[in-house]
Amino acid sequence: MTASQARVAVVVPAAGRGERLGGGVPKALRPLGGRPMLVHAVQSLATAELVSQIVVAAPPTLVEVVSRLLGPDVRVLPGGAERIDSVRGALRALDDDIRVVLVHDAARPLTPPSLVDAVARAVLGGLPAVIPVLTLADTVKEVDADGRVLRTPPRGGLRAVQTPQGFRREVLEAAYTSSDGDGPAVTDDAGLVERLGVPVATIPGSDEAFKVTRPADLVFAEALLTRRPLAESGRTS
Repeated sequence: MTASQARVAVVVPAAGRGERLGGGVPKALRPLGGRPMLVHAVQSLATAELVSQIVVAAPPTLVEVVSRLLGPDVRVLPGGAERIDSVRGALRALDDDIRVVLVHDAARPLTPPSLVDAVARAVLGGLPAVIPVLTLADTVKEVDADGRVLRTPPRGGLRAVQTPQGFRREVLEAAYTSSDGDGPAVTDDAGLVERLGVPVATIPGSDEAFKVTRPADLVFAEALLTRRPLAESGRTS
């Protein structure tokens, strides 16, 4: 499968409330540099060379608002109660000829288009599932429910996972079809794919693809945004 043989779509689950970030609005619509984070995220996806369709799962009461923000080239539909419901619904809305699906967090608004293309290219090159990752700078502890340390896993074998995560369409659909809510909770789409026994490959991530979760993350994102060229940040004079 090559870029000339397959179309690539990106699913963006953006229906979450994001209560840790505060601000009184859904996290994806929290302003960053004068525009909602979701707008920044979708702009990066639309700028990527290999992406041909973008589907956004928005808060059900804000579908029309989000549609106006993102324009006619982005399909916006109501998201579900949980992230897994939003992605499942978005998968059903993809064009029939889509063969590669990326899933991207709206809360990673500064993800470079080059990383989006790198993930898509890896799947187009034959890998069934690909995720961008970073090495860890901090020591990680495994703790029990009371906060007591159980062990210190070797840092060399650990990675922080980012998005977009990329999959062959049939692989991701099979993962969501087989997911019934039972078993250990998973926090990303690759976790569902791993349950199928499908190998998940990694590629180098990007420092700019960090997730905005807390107010301090938003401050950092604002600082990075001011350092970007105008054309890259999407701002106009």
